[in-house]
Amino acid sequence: MTAVALLTIDGYQVEQASCGQSALNRVLQHQPDLILLDVMMPGLDGFEVCRQLKENENTRLIPVVFVTALGDREARLQGIESGGDDFLTKPFDQLELSARVKSLIHQKRLNEDLDHAEKVLFSIARTIESRDPNTGDHCDRLVSLGRAFGEYLGLCPSHIRDLAWAGYLHDIGKVGIPDAVLLKTGPLTVAERTIMEQHVAIGETICCPLRTMQGVLPIIRHHHERWNGSGYPDGLVGAAIPRLAQIFQLIDIFDALTHDRPYKPAFSMEESLQIIRQEVERGWRDPVLVDQFETFICAYHSGAVLGINNTARQGEQLQPAKQSHA
Repeated sequence: MTAVALLTIDGYQVEQASCGQSALNRVLQHQPDLILLDVMMPGLDGFEVCRQLKENENTRLIPVVFVTALGDREARLQGIESGGDDFLTKPFDQLELSARVKSLIHQKRLNEDLDHAEKVLFSIARTIESRDPNTGDHCDRLVSLGRAFGEYLGLCPSHIRDLAWAGYLHDIGKVGIPDAVLLKTGPLTVAERTIMEQHVAIGETICCPLRTMQGVLPIIRHHHERWNGSGYPDGLVGAAIPRLAQIFQLIDIFDALTHDRPYKPAFSMEESLQIIRQEVERGWRDPVLVDQFETFICAYHSGAVLGINNTARQGEQLQPAKQSHA
């Protein structure tokens, strides 16, 4: 009641819920700007309510402030683990309550702006993919396989997210490539290939301003490098090629090989893995990573990886037997 009174005086519209489940239902219906959440509640406690809110794509950006008389360290740690954004201890200090609420709502607005910018980038990437009717659901397949391979390798959640985002954004720079080059079905001339290779730098420039995209930038720029330094744009050699770029590269190549393109038919899984092995022999790929990928992909197709069945797919453009334009 004190919190309601103080916030109402500050001009906020305040709604109340009597238990955890009621709180979840109200939040889904009304999408508040901020949630003040008691730890001790009937039914679901505050930690579980917060956890569910932060796992939901529609509510994850809403700041959650835990309000509790429990001043112990364990409660605060549990609140942080469940995704809480801040803590207030009863009895309330009016100035502290007002300042924290104002600050968190301002932060939410900034996060929403970032979220909107990310969605715009993904929309642009979708539009670019639709320019080329031959790639089909290439990006969606890359996202699915990227997540699965990342989990197989034991990558941290942020790196798995970067791989998934790269599935949509790796070729966003093709927005700056003329259709005459991008959609050409025959071999590219030297000049045309130079133009095509610019798409990685263009993509990096497009995504660079967003802080949340920093982990994706090395994938966008370097997913066409080769282990022996013969790739582009920087001719990086071996371990100098960012690890996530190498991982994504295999996914991207595999998808291009296993699906029809204007310059080639779809190869079987066995044929595709054989072509990738030939690229190892040419010095283009890391042999250790390719061995891991081969083990993973065989299990993935048999449904043995993370419970995935063989309706899932894979990912990229290749340059072995026939060169792709990407």
